[in-house]
Amino acid sequence: MTRTWWFAIAAISAAACAAPAPYPARPNAPPSSAAPLAPSPASAASAPTGAVPAQPAAPAASGGQAQYGSWGFDLSGMDRSISPGQNFHRFANGHWLETTPIPPDKSNYGLFTLLADLSDDRTRAIIEASRGEPGSEERKIADLYQTFLDEHAIEAQGLRPLQARLDAIQKLRDKAGVVREFARLARELSTTPLFTEVGQDDRDPEHHIAILAQGGLGLPDRDLYQADAKQFAPARAGYLTYITSLLTLAHVADAARRAQAVYALEEKIAQSHWTRVQNRDPQKTYNKLSIAELQALAPGVPWTVWLEGVGLRGQTHLNVNQPSAIAAVGVLLEREPLPVWRDYLSVRTLSAAAPYLPEAFVDAWFTMYGKTLSGTPELKARWRRGVDLVVGRLGEAVGKLYVAQYFTPATKAAADALVANLLEAMGQRLDALTWMSPETKAKARAKLAMYQPKIGYPKKWRDYSTLRVVAGDALGNVQRAAAFEYDRLLAKLGKPVDRDEWGMTPMTVNAYYNPTLNEIVFPAAILQPPFFDPNADPAVNYGGIGAVIGHEISHGFDDSGAQYDGDGTLRNWWSEDDRRKFKTATQRLVAQYSGYCPFAKHGDEPAQCVNGQLTLGENIADLAGLTVAHRAYQLALRGQPAPILDGLSGEQRFFLGWAQIWRRLYRNEELSNRLVTDSHSPSEFRVAMLRNLDSWYAAFSPKPSEALYLEPAQRIEIW
Repeated sequence: MTRTWWFAIAAISAAACAAPAPYPARPNAPPSSAAPLAPSPASAASAPTGAVPAQPAAPAASGGQAQYGSWGFDLSGMDRSISPGQNFHRFANGHWLETTPIPPDKSNYGLFTLLADLSDDRTRAIIEASRGEPGSEERKIADLYQTFLDEHAIEAQGLRPLQARLDAIQKLRDKAGVVREFARLARELSTTPLFTEVGQDDRDPEHHIAILAQGGLGLPDRDLYQADAKQFAPARAGYLTYITSLLTLAHVADAARRAQAVYALEEKIAQSHWTRVQNRDPQKTYNKLSIAELQALAPGVPWTVWLEGVGLRGQTHLNVNQPSAIAAVGVLLEREPLPVWRDYLSVRTLSAAAPYLPEAFVDAWFTMYGKTLSGTPELKARWRRGVDLVVGRLGEAVGKLYVAQYFTPATKAAADALVANLLEAMGQRLDALTWMSPETKAKARAKLAMYQPKIGYPKKWRDYSTLRVVAGDALGNVQRAAAFEYDRLLAKLGKPVDRDEWGMTPMTVNAYYNPTLNEIVFPAAILQPPFFDPNADPAVNYGGIGAVIGHEISHGFDDSGAQYDGDGTLRNWWSEDDRRKFKTATQRLVAQYSGYCPFAKHGDEPAQCVNGQLTLGENIADLAGLTVAHRAYQLALRGQPAPILDGLSGEQRFFLGWAQIWRRLYRNEELSNRLVTDSHSPSEFRVAMLRNLDSWYAAFSPKPSEALYLEPAQRIEIW
């Protein structure tokens, strides 16, 4: 796949992005209702030395009733037997971690998941109430959802909706036909060795450019194919079984042998792929080539066929993200037998369609991407998968209905004020930097002044009038919706960039920064408790949604985002000396996070540690976001002392608010997968970022002998 184009506060499910996702992958999505999200806090027993003593409950700072705990923090989730200096994550969240089960249909579970389930419940009600005249958006919502829910009709149709396509694949007689199938898969947003999309031109962000990138794998990353990665041996074995199952269900003769050949082909594709660390570098992944240069790069690919198939005929240039990986596709097309390519295409087609085919295909898909890859024991309820499908294909049609019911003007106004406060705090942090020259600092300030905040929902909604949804045609609806989205992106070529467009739906519990638009975006669904509650203590709000806002603001100044200017252009605006100082500081953060190892060495399985280079951008954003949010909280106090609530100072409550939003449990398979594929650090280590802030030491007085303690010279400060 291509590199990340925008940077979110939380990762999508590793299982969802493993390979041909059955619907666009969403952020980590938990049981919920309109009731408070957690029980009322209970007082705890005596606290250890260094911990905060329990006190009688206090009312919410605003005078209203906070939805989560009595003032926005769930005290009952703490483990006061643990010193905050030893493990702040468990001090703040230990009881919750010990007593909360991961629901059987989830690979991980936390407060992001909790809110996402609430969002799903609300969205389900909206979808199931949708009616409308034929051709209307509401009727399309209803027909897409109800057709997917009709398991009896899907079982009765069997493989017929896909059979003609599978037959055509097996009749391919040359590599031009193979490449034509790559193009068809690309148009349906499925993975292919020639992954195709349209995006802003990083060096000319007022215009769009066609993008060509590596892809085509069934496992989530090249590293999982490596034989020496023994921890992923079950995933490799499970994937081979999955390929065999798909071919067997499609009545392919000699399925086991042919599956092995397909797997071997994917191993070769994987060997050419760039690493995720390499793909984080926007300079290396910007390679604007003419069609003649593309032909010279990979002469083994019939590019005229591909350009025609993906709708790019007439384009003069493309951005090729990973040139060596694309060149390798041309070599493989020449060397690998045509029958293996045919079977590979059949597998890619079957896998993309599996969630919309009869139960046997769904079970095979889930056994691989749910059980084997993420350790999830149960498939999500069909209605939840139906909600995912509708949100993925008709997201803004549902979003306008969601916003009308669940996002008030008052919430938007409060969020606008918070964002303005955070931007002011970031500006003050920039002004106070001692390591950056005045010239570079002025350019950083200019970039910050050009930020475009987006809160809640888009100014204008997407038009779905040309999308055809047919009642009773589940797989066809999915394919047409994917082609509709591909054509929507394709139509951007040659047109001005729409700076009002959104990359997430209002129902998404997440937030992001987009460097080419220089925007920070906060969907409606994340602007609610426990991240943001107007009735909660301001300290908790700043430690929660304030740090989320600060995180996204900071992405414009992480190791990748800092390479773009205020207009969104990829260009160097730094002095050489400032770049060197920034690099030195960020490499200290790489070293700090590379030392966190969730899995110790076990037998012949190696230890699994955080990849400090892969997670660097998110770690910079966490460090800077937390720092900026703390400064914004101080600004909000206007020089007045914060009240003491439950024996906790405002400073202490701020850091507890940060820790609370990262309450999360992982299944071992999921966590192992994320350590390779996720640019975010595991939640425990995101909490641990506070060990770099002097204000945390002042608030909790950790001892030098405790695990989180860092000597002042070891604490990392960047922004």
